[in-house]
Amino acid sequence: MNLKFKYQCVNCGYEISTADIIYLCPKCEVNNKPGQPMQGVLKIIYDYDAIIEDFGGDDLFYNLKNEQFFDLLPIEHSGSVPGLHIGNTPFYEVDEFDGKPLKSTLFIKNDARNPTLSLKDRASALVSAFAKEKGINKIMTASTGNAGSSLAGICAAQGQESIIVVPEDAPIAKLTQMLMFGSTIIPVKGNYDDAFELSIKITKETGIYNRNTAYNPITIEGKKNVAFEIYDQHDGELPDIIFIPVGDGVIISGVYKGFEDLLMLGLLKHIPKIVAVQAEGSPNLVNNLGNKVFKAVKSKTIADSISVDVPGNFYMTAKFIHDYKGAGMLVSDEEILDASLKLARSTGIFAEPAAAAAMAGFLKWHNENLIPSGKSSLVLITGSGLKDLESVKNIIKMPKSISCDVDAAKKMLGL
Repeated sequence: MNLKFKYQCVNCGYEISTADIIYLCPKCEVNNKPGQPMQGVLKIIYDYDAIIEDFGGDDLFYNLKNEQFFDLLPIEHSGSVPGLHIGNTPFYEVDEFDGKPLKSTLFIKNDARNPTLSLKDRASALVSAFAKEKGINKIMTASTGNAGSSLAGICAAQGQESIIVVPEDAPIAKLTQMLMFGSTIIPVKGNYDDAFELSIKITKETGIYNRNTAYNPITIEGKKNVAFEIYDQHDGELPDIIFIPVGDGVIISGVYKGFEDLLMLGLLKHIPKIVAVQAEGSPNLVNNLGNKVFKAVKSKTIADSISVDVPGNFYMTAKFIHDYKGAGMLVSDEEILDASLKLARSTGIFAEPAAAAAMAGFLKWHNENLIPSGKSSLVLITGSGLKDLESVKNIIKMPKSISCDVDAAKKMLGL
C-alpha cells in the first residue's frame, strides 16, 4: 500500500494506514458516551521528510503552493477539487478602528469571501474532492447553517447530492442557501448536538458519506489551508497573536494543523499564540480546558454557528492549545454585537455574530492592554453577516420612508 498519509488517533496515538473511508479510531470510538466529546478523532500525518526531499530548498513553500499544496492534502488528484474560487481570501492591515488609532498592529483575514460566504467552504471542497475520488455522489452533514450551506453549494458545483440535518431554529438565510443549491434538508426538534448524533446514526445505518466536522478527519485538512494563506500573505512571517471564533473546535484545529505542517517542514520556528474565543452563552470548550472531567452547560447565544453543548473536536483542540501555549477566552453576546457593528463601520466587513466573536476577543484584549507592546494580531472572520440578519436587527434602526422631494430629504438629513 503506497499511501502518502496516515491517520493518528488524538486520544491513544494509534496509527492507521488505509485507503478506505474511516471516521474515528476503532479503539477509542467504543468509549464514546452521550454528553461527552468524541474520542477517537483522527489527525492526518504526512511523510514530511519525503516532501522536503521532493521540493527542497528555500522555495519549498512556493513549490508546494504552485502544486496547490497537493502533497499536503489527502487526495490523489488536485483536479478533484471543485472549480469554484475557494480560498485566497483578502488579508487586510487595519490602523484605525472605531475612529481611533489602534495601540497595536491588526490584520484581518476575511474568509467570508468564499463562495457560500464562510470559511467552511474549505472543508466542504476537500470532503467533496475525497468523495469524488471514491466514486461517492451523496454526502450528508449536520449543521446549524454554515457547514450545511457550504456543503450544499460545493456539491451543486460538483454534481453531487447533499443532505443536511439542521436544528429547526437554524437561520432562514442559511436554510435558503441550502434549498437554492438543491440540498435535501432534515429539520429536527433539537439543537446542533441532536442533529449531529442523528446524522451519524443515519450514516451508520445507510452508509451515506458523512462530512460532520471532527467526525470526518478530512474536514480539518480542508480548513488548514487558511493557515497556509496567512503564512503566504504575511510574507513567510506570522502575526504574534491570532483570534479565532470557536464552537466545536475544528476551525481552530485546522489553523493549528496548517501551522504544524509548516513547522514539521522547517518553514516555521514556532506557532503563534492562538486565542480560542467563545461566546459566554456557549463556553463548553474554553471552560473545560485543563479539566479532568468534561462538564457541559446548555448553550444559549446569538452566535448560532458557535453554539455547541458538546464540542466534537474538544480533545484535539485542547491538545493543540496546551502544546503550543494558546489561550481561551469568553465574550458576551453584547460584546459580539458591538464588535460586529464596529467592524462593519470601521472596515466595511460585515461579519455574522459567530465570526464577530473573534473581533470581540481582540477588542477585549486590546482595551484591557493584554496585547504586549509591539506585538501584532490577526482576527479571522469566518462568515458573512448576510448569513444571519435577524441577529443584528436590534442594533440598527431602519428609517421610515419620506415623500420623494428634496425638502423632505434635507429635513431628514438635518440640513
